[in-house]
Amino acid sequence: MKKLNAFILALPLMFFSTAAFAQTEVPKSVGAAMLTIDHTEHDFGKIAKGSDGNCTFVVSNTGDQPLIISNCQGSCGCTTPKCDTAPILPGDKSEITVHYDTMRMGPFTKSVTINWNSPDGAPSVVSIKGEVIEQ
Repeated sequence: MKKLNAFILALPLMFFSTAAFAQTEVPKSVGAAMLTIDHTEHDFGKIAKGSDGNCTFVVSNTGDQPLIISNCQGSCGCTTPKCDTAPILPGDKSEITVHYDTMRMGPFTKSVTINWNSPDGAPSVVSIKGEVIEQ
């Protein structure tokens, strides 16, 4: 009788220990957007004071989910980026236009931070450089 009682008491333990170690199916991960930039640095070289200080970076979504650029921010007030915040579908492209104020004389190196729905939450950064000279 003691053996039967021990077996009856042990039966739930065997069931719960087996259930605790049972493997559950892990849901398949969903894809992600992936931002690819045609170049990460634009060199104006020597540029005349007051001349066109615009350049363009082409961004592509090489992932399998929509890419959403939430904003673009220049490192100072002399660098003004413009980016479209509409979703970029997989395989599509968009442009980020950056304007540098060429009324400021001398060499410059500035950056633009691109905030997007990256899988790891990290932004992307592009840069511009050059030297504004008197013409």
